[in-house]
Amino acid sequence: MRNHFENLGVRFALPFLCLAQAVSAQAPPMPAQSASVAVANPTYASIVMEVTVNRSATEVWKRVGKYCDIGEWLQVACTITSGKDGEIGAVRSVGSEVLVGKTELSYTYTQPVREGRPYNLYHGTLEARPLTATTSKLIYTLFFDNSMLADDAARERDKAQRTARFTQALQNMKVLAEGGTLPPPAARGGAPKQ
Repeated sequence: MRNHFENLGVRFALPFLCLAQAVSAQAPPMPAQSASVAVANPTYASIVMEVTVNRSATEVWKRVGKYCDIGEWLQVACTITSGKDGEIGAVRSVGSEVLVGKTELSYTYTQPVREGRPYNLYHGTLEARPLTATTSKLIYTLFFDNSMLADDAARERDKAQRTARFTQALQNMKVLAEGGTLPPPAARGGAPKQ
């Protein structure tokens, strides 16, 4: 009788064993571990730029403060790829930037972690700050880790390029907020690079 039950056990276990082997043979391989995007020794940099505008902060923000207004004043294509313009969590096509904070007259965004690239913790804040009833100041602050650049000279060049680019963006915002129009990018030597 014992042999009979042992044979039954083998007969019932054998199909399950074959099924388990077939499933494991079809299972996709485990993904390879990707390199860490964490930076061991970050060197944080910040750039604060500002421009005075001859309009109230409310008027300025109404003209240049929507999340995808960057398309006009930085003269790049911008669409909202996820969420709704102006709401926390909205993602714009420019750098896949995510809106992570906002007030009545400011917003802060970040760029997401990208697989295989060191994370530079890039954040930007744009703010319209009242000065008087009819004047305001636009303040653009960038914060990032530039430790992945080769040396101090490369870090300084990077900061200078970012400063020049966003200072021009502030000038463009001032023109727009004060009622002016911008020349097409081609008239200024081509579209700016990201």
